[in-house]
Amino acid sequence: MKLIDHEGQPLEIWRPGVSTRMRVSRLTGAEALTVFEQWCEPGLGAPTHWHPVEEVLTVLSGSADLWIEDEQRRAEAGQSVVIPAKRRHGFRNAGDGQLRMLAILAAPIFEAHYDDRSEVSRRWFAG
Repeated sequence: MKLIDHEGQPLEIWRPGVSTRMRVSRLTGAEALTVFEQWCEPGLGAPTHWHPVEEVLTVLSGSADLWIEDEQRRAEAGQSVVIPAKRRHGFRNAGDGQLRMLAILAAPIFEAHYDDRSEVSRRWFAG
């Protein structure tokens, strides 16, 4: 059994006002999933993008405006949404304080493709 020390994992700035910590991925020995946490300042989050695999987003604290394609909902702390593979989606902090999100993807490699060409496509893997 391998224990993973999350406090020792780096916190990355993915865009101004959005910090991310990869908790579990191929880098930590996972074979079928990626787990990461994000902290987003008011009005900020993840712009419209898609993944080749299914994703679960959970609001840990705060509230988030979420969208999948043309459907929009507000999620509060303790609520999750399942996002089907290859569906365009995103979220933004809908509150005045910091939003804390947990994301789980059904692959050990994180891969995201953004509608906004100025966004950096991300791929997280051991290499």
